[in-house]
Amino acid sequence: MGVAAAEQQHPYVPRDLHLPDYVPCFLSQRDILLPYLAASLLLVALIWLLSGRCSKITKTDRLLMCWWAFTGLTHIILEGYFAFTPEFYKEKTPHYLAEVWKEYSKGDSRYVGRDAAVVTVEGITAAIEGPACLLAVFAIASRKSYSYILQFAICLGQLYGCLVYFITAYLEGDNFSTSPFYYWAYYIGANSSWVVIPTLIAIRSWKKICAAFQAEKKMKTR
Repeated sequence: MGVAAAEQQHPYVPRDLHLPDYVPCFLSQRDILLPYLAASLLLVALIWLLSGRCSKITKTDRLLMCWWAFTGLTHIILEGYFAFTPEFYKEKTPHYLAEVWKEYSKGDSRYVGRDAAVVTVEGITAAIEGPACLLAVFAIASRKSYSYILQFAICLGQLYGCLVYFITAYLEGDNFSTSPFYYWAYYIGANSSWVVIPTLIAIRSWKKICAAFQAEKKMKTR
């Protein structure tokens, strides 16, 4: 009885989720979200200022550099920690990254429960897409010929990951949030950027690639 009671002290859904030695969050929601938002804004501001020194870079490209830097470091640091730290929920000290995932798991308990599909998607995202995002920052800044192809490929990877993420949740009952607030704020809201923004970038990159091929075709026919 004592063991069963201890296992049910966690706040996640389903309530019978087996989390031995679970340690509750040390930090409040405010203390978790504010540093993340502040660090993100600082990073974006820094990249925006530095990108202004690049010659012949449009404002759109500068915004894209900000996005790729933000999402790349998010993939590598946050998602990388989750993917390669399977027992983060047992952390007995207020380790910030562990606190982030214990908090986010209120919106999707598959994270704290180490769902195989989620771990796989996040691991691939951290190991491959994260570094690729940072390469995209360099490619845009240095006007590399592969810039649009790279951005298009990353966007497809992000959209594929989101599809797997949402579809597997739906097939498994879509009942992993502790409340409607966490469902809409974390599960839907926090992930919507990785659906909307990659879609827009993919469309733009596709148009740029097609335009380049059309221009090359016209030059050959002259």
